[in-house]
Amino acid sequence: MSATNGTRAGARPVHPGVVHFALAVGGFAIGTTEFATMSLLPYFSHDLGVDAPTAGHVISAYALGVVVGAPLIAVLSARMSRRTLLILLMGMFALANGLSGIAPSYSSLLLFRFLSGLPHGAYFGIAMLVAASLVPDGQRTQAVGKVLLGLTVATVVGVPLANWLGQNIGWRWAFGIVAALAVLTMILVATFAPRDRPDPAASPWRELGALRRKQVWLTLGIGAIGFGGVFAVYTYLASTLLAVTAVAADRIPWVLAAFGVGMTVGNIVVPRFADRALMRTAGILLLCSAGMLALYTLVAHNYWLLTLDVVGIGLSGSLATVLQTRLMDVAGDAQSLAAALNHSAFNTANALGPWLGGMAIAAGYGLTSTGLVGCALALGGFVIWVVAVLASTSDQQQCIEP
Repeated sequence: MSATNGTRAGARPVHPGVVHFALAVGGFAIGTTEFATMSLLPYFSHDLGVDAPTAGHVISAYALGVVVGAPLIAVLSARMSRRTLLILLMGMFALANGLSGIAPSYSSLLLFRFLSGLPHGAYFGIAMLVAASLVPDGQRTQAVGKVLLGLTVATVVGVPLANWLGQNIGWRWAFGIVAALAVLTMILVATFAPRDRPDPAASPWRELGALRRKQVWLTLGIGAIGFGGVFAVYTYLASTLLAVTAVAADRIPWVLAAFGVGMTVGNIVVPRFADRALMRTAGILLLCSAGMLALYTLVAHNYWLLTLDVVGIGLSGSLATVLQTRLMDVAGDAQSLAAALNHSAFNTANALGPWLGGMAIAAGYGLTSTGLVGCALALGGFVIWVVAVLASTSDQQQCIEP
């Protein structure tokens, strides 16, 4: 295999599938802590003596860490080897999650969740650039999807396991397991990732050039608004199942796993369509998400219908994969910052969705109102998608005209 993206000539052969797996283990760790924290909300809120809307701020603190950390780390590490950076980021992630597991109070948990979020976006951004660099251009979205499969499989396996631990042993163990997974990722990346040299032309200023591109901002806006609906529902899903659907606690993990099945299927199937028609696929996903979120309000009282709807909501999780490839197309030579910012955008959604959903609940509209909040956010993302498509068409016409 020829050296690419600064990979050292003469180094041992790099096997894309093995590298993708190593990177996906990190995605599994991140997905477990991100989504499991939402499912554990009833348990740590009770243990720490706060109500559910207040406990939701713990989730928002993690999301804020991602929003802040992704661009900051991407810019400051512009001249660092991607392999080295991935190892350091997982080290930070392991430490912060370990501290979350021993947090003595609500305020300390807020701080440690913020610190846990800092490496999230930069890890995924760099991991996906590495994954895409190992395959032909026509398979980039599929390569990105393979890394994100770690996150989606986490919603099938890691999150239900964490929820079971929260019910039977204690919510703190979930963060300890995540820390161990992060250490495993460090070992796998150190062993299998290509030994690359930093790009000598890279600089913080070049990375900041991504912020001058209109299509970068529009793509980020689609994710930040459009995906907020998924988080508005998912954050309060466990609470809804207990209070509205009125199921036993031991059935919650199965619904969480159903969400993960939807996300996993989406990340396997959707990238194949996205590699052929990227933006069209994104628009369809947003509309389907809006429909599934609106339906959530109507079916929340029925366990089986709710479970099927949650699978449909999970399918829209592949939007992150699609928009990641879109950013590769529109970011020019500022790839690292743009790739990391995608996860800032999605964790802006992670902060916005629970916040707006919590406001609707606190206003007395009930737990099922989160579905309507989510539908509105998905439609808001679709409006931004329309603007992005029209702007792209206009730019292309201007380039053609003499």
